Amino acid sequence: MLSVLASCDRQPSNRLQGYIEGEFLYVASPLAGELEKLAVQRGAQVKVGDVLFVLDSTPEKAARDEAERRLAQARASLEDAKKGKRPSELESTEAQFKQAQAALELSEKELARQEKLTRTAGATTEQDIDRARSDRDQNRQRVAQLGAELVTAKLGSRADQIIAAEENVQALQAALAKAEWDLSQKRQAATEAGVVFDTMYREGEWVAAGRPVVALLPPRNVKLRVFAPQTSLGSIHIGDALQVFVDGAKEPVTGKVSFISPRAEYTPPVIYSRDNRNKFVFLVEAVFEPAAAQQLHPGQPVDVQFNFPRQP
Repeated sequence: MLSVLASCDRQPSNRLQGYIEGEFLYVASPLAGELEKLAVQRGAQVKVGDVLFVLDSTPEKAARDEAERRLAQARASLEDAKKGKRPSELESTEAQFKQAQAALELSEKELARQEKLTRTAGATTEQDIDRARSDRDQNRQRVAQLGAELVTAKLGSRADQIIAAEENVQALQAALAKAEWDLSQKRQAATEAGVVFDTMYREGEWVAAGRPVVALLPPRNVKLRVFAPQTSLGSIHIGDALQVFVDGAKEPVTGKVSFISPRAEYTPPVIYSRDNRNKFVFLVEAVFEPAAAQQLHPGQPVDVQFNFPRQP
């Protein structure tokens, strides 16, 4: 009777024992902070873009706001550097220019009058003529000076000053982008669909920079690991289909061979011979379609069958 029961529990000769393994995706923030909100629980299914957790972002918001104000100030300074003086300042300079023109016109008339008086003996002196000529020359220089100032007032800042202001704007734009990125890192979302395998912190706890808060298990990261004897290795190829039998499941799960180890995992401590070659085993890994992967769990022991008969 015992021999009958033993034969019933015996593993089929064309099956191997393996296990399911998960390569977890650990989600963390590059910045430290208090865990303000944990949006998921263990075992929950998440989609791409679903929020996983949120850290306190008060310092990052303040830094972002400061960067925005500094950039606005720099842009205003750049626009001001490109403009000339204000209208009232231009009007003042124009008025001074007209005064200088009037003074020049008067001094030219006075010089002409003094030169005409020289024709009449004793009507004028050389000193009066020299003074009139000096006044005329000074007023000419004053008109030229104010004319140049008026042209300059209508221009913006010098080219190098404008370039410096533009560079400052670009630097502050980069600082704002960095501040916005820092703020965005306080809210982490799922980059892949999968199941929440574990959560490492509770709300209110301090999370150090780079420490994982949530461990995700995407379906593509669920893998089968099985050790095949070297005697059957020649019939296993990358891309081959295999069947995985799970305890309690009515139907097997189909997978696909994704990796075959190039070296043996076990070698006997004796000289190689034809008799002990069958002691060599090689690691074989397989992956599954997302729907099939959801039926499997890391650490789960399974039976594996290669080269199973196909249905017609």
